[in-house]
Amino acid sequence: MKRLFLIPTALLLLLTTSLVIGQNIRFSDPETVVSDHFWGNLYANGGESFFCGTPFTSKGFVLTDGYIYPLADIRSALACGTSRQCEQDNRYRQIASDLHNMVPVRSRTEMGRRNARYENLGSSVKADECGIRVSAQFFEPPVRVKGDVARTVAYMVDTYDLPWLGSSTVFKNWNRLDPPDDGELTRHRRIAEIQGNENPFVTDPDRMERL
Repeated sequence: MKRLFLIPTALLLLLTTSLVIGQNIRFSDPETVVSDHFWGNLYANGGESFFCGTPFTSKGFVLTDGYIYPLADIRSALACGTSRQCEQDNRYRQIASDLHNMVPVRSRTEMGRRNARYENLGSSVKADECGIRVSAQFFEPPVRVKGDVARTVAYMVDTYDLPWLGSSTVFKNWNRLDPPDDGELTRHRRIAEIQGNENPFVTDPDRMERL
């Protein structure tokens, strides 16, 4: 279950007026962002693993920094070369530093979803203990975060001109199925405060229909 957090309306309005809609322009050093801002700030007091919802108090060896829009797919879209070559590409470094795309993931889960495309697999594929379904090159997240995934992918597509990682219809359906809850909104606000920009698909989910 997601943890629910309530944000006072006045504070929400104040934060909204001080943030911008657009791309990450504050960070361009992925390693520093991961160590100092992701684990060192956003999840400094623990949280829940993204796909499984397992509580944690510190990173430990079972968790890793995961990317809803995988870095390998970003490198492929930018055609910047190998991992090492792309690390010298300013555009790649900027995108890879975007906190809106980063989530805490169990290392085993992250290994299993590499190179996969998001898709509805249906009940014919057995879900694991976290509600995840995997088949061949396809990955279906649990229902409770389908909307979170959809809104993040939409943000990456719209903000950085990246291709969809699957059918846009699937993501739009997930967005409707799983609207933003207080946990997602609180995480979004904290990231926006750290990074200085919003994911407009979280604050206005209907925006996805216009993509």
